[in-house]
Amino acid sequence: MPETTRLLIDRWKQDPNGTYQSWFLWPERLKNFRSIRRGIGQVIKEIDEGTFGNVYRGSSLQTVVASIAEQRQIFKGADHAFLWKPKLRIPDIYEDRDNQRAFGRLLHACDCCTKEADVLQAIRTLETKGIKGLGPAAANLLYFIHPTIVVPFNTAIVKGYNALTGAAVKLGRWDHYLAMRQGLIEFNQRHRDLLSNDLGAVAGLMFDLGMERYPLPPAEGDAKATDAWAKDLAAVREETAAFAKQLDKNRVSDEGHTEVQGWLRDLGLALGFSVWIASNDQSRPYGGGRLADGCLTVLPQALQNEGADAVRLIDVIWLERESGAVVAAFEVEHTTSIYSGIVRLLDLALSGGAAQRHHLFLVAPDEREADVRQQVLRPAFSQVRELNIRYLPYGELRQHREAIARFGAGIKPVEAIARMF
Repeated sequence: MPETTRLLIDRWKQDPNGTYQSWFLWPERLKNFRSIRRGIGQVIKEIDEGTFGNVYRGSSLQTVVASIAEQRQIFKGADHAFLWKPKLRIPDIYEDRDNQRAFGRLLHACDCCTKEADVLQAIRTLETKGIKGLGPAAANLLYFIHPTIVVPFNTAIVKGYNALTGAAVKLGRWDHYLAMRQGLIEFNQRHRDLLSNDLGAVAGLMFDLGMERYPLPPAEGDAKATDAWAKDLAAVREETAAFAKQLDKNRVSDEGHTEVQGWLRDLGLALGFSVWIASNDQSRPYGGGRLADGCLTVLPQALQNEGADAVRLIDVIWLERESGAVVAAFEVEHTTSIYSGIVRLLDLALSGGAAQRHHLFLVAPDEREADVRQQVLRPAFSQVRELNIRYLPYGELRQHREAIARFGAGIKPVEAIARMF
């Protein structure tokens, strides 16, 4: 099996519709790590202070889990495990304060520790509590804290692992999860040159196997079966219609996001500002060149602080040419999580310690206005609302950007077409 397994991994990595290409290498995936971790910190804080409440909907937990669930198909449905099921009284972290605190201690321990042994100890400590309905799905939260230690978990990943290894991992059991995790780490180490230190890669492979995107390798030594399997694997170059449609949607989404960043880049330069493009978007093609053409290559020293990693990922920032002071920041939320963009803007506002009064904009399609407002008005974002964050619709930007570039001055014309919350 080793050679056929390596062939499988190689084919999976080349498949444009597989999770490796469509999710693991997706630039937005890395941008969301810090914001999700920050959201987990908010959950910890509210549980510790006794302000978390006893409902899921509208809670800080729903906000962060929803952001995880938006991480393309591999995490679709990640919120199901946390939805309150009143007839079953699960997961029992809403009505039982002791269980809620135990859940908070798990998140806190993993957020603070750096060693594998400490993460495993925190999981085992939670396991001893036997909290009804709170199973290994919680590992999806921990993955965004420790991607090199914790493996994501869902039905398809388990199904793929069982099919490949012949194991019998069961859903909902922490001991089964830990055994699967150990098996995947060993598998990852055997094929480390093809996979990644980030366990999201090997989890993505198991997910696609569980979704039956690829035929499983045959037993080693069966030449006829191996030949037939190789032909089947080679045939898996095209996705089913549903997957292909989703890929096209994702590609159009990325292109639309880049186009709006380009509008903001050109408008900022026309108004006389220096412009910063998110570090992971700078090389994207745009207008016959690169998106970052004519823009800053390094952030000013004033922004080189603890939150600099998040600030570098803000889609577009306008700065004064002489002083390097931030004038405005824009997060373009074409289809991705609005939550993550809000957190990055907050990081910028707090980059100097106390909140700075920058001009902050969430830029999104006109039809997403209700979604943007719903997110900003969440109780968890009360601090953000105090910063006078604005919603800038695509339609207004598309209609007025050329006139503003030609006749405008400063930030006021942009404020005029944006909407307050």
